[in-house]
Amino acid sequence: MATATVVVAPRILTTTNGVHCSALPYLSPRISPTITTTLFLPSLKHLQGSRKSSLIQIRASSEETSTSADANELITDLKEKWDAVENKSTVLLYGGGAVVFVWVSSILVGAINSVPLLPKILELVGLGYTGWFVYRYLLFKSSRKELATDIEALKKKIAGTE
Repeated sequence: MATATVVVAPRILTTTNGVHCSALPYLSPRISPTITTTLFLPSLKHLQGSRKSSLIQIRASSEETSTSADANELITDLKEKWDAVENKSTVLLYGGGAVVFVWVSSILVGAINSVPLLPKILELVGLGYTGWFVYRYLLFKSSRKELATDIEALKKKIAGTE
């Protein structure tokens, strides 16, 4: 049998104006250092095994890959596309507008979410609309075909091929 010793660190007491203070009450140690404990050994072996497996995982994941080449290729591709843009100020304006829109939307959703009962009511409305949509467009084969033709017509309208 293997023996393990338990070391108990002494408590650090702080003194303020001669008064001894401690976060925990002082308890005298009840465990002698020569107690045989085999209960801790399996957990120590488990910790050592998990540490070895994490080292193996780190070594396996630290191999060089072609991510730097992919990143450089992505950057050069983005530079080429940016150079091909004719009206850069319009792109920046639209990008800034999109960021401001997302920010204002986040504030609006946060304000709506802070109103009591309103988020639950909106969840019920969303569930009701989802149920209606499933019944109207997804439940029957003929309605699925109708939905597919509506989506195709919308795609053509957006692309301008109609």
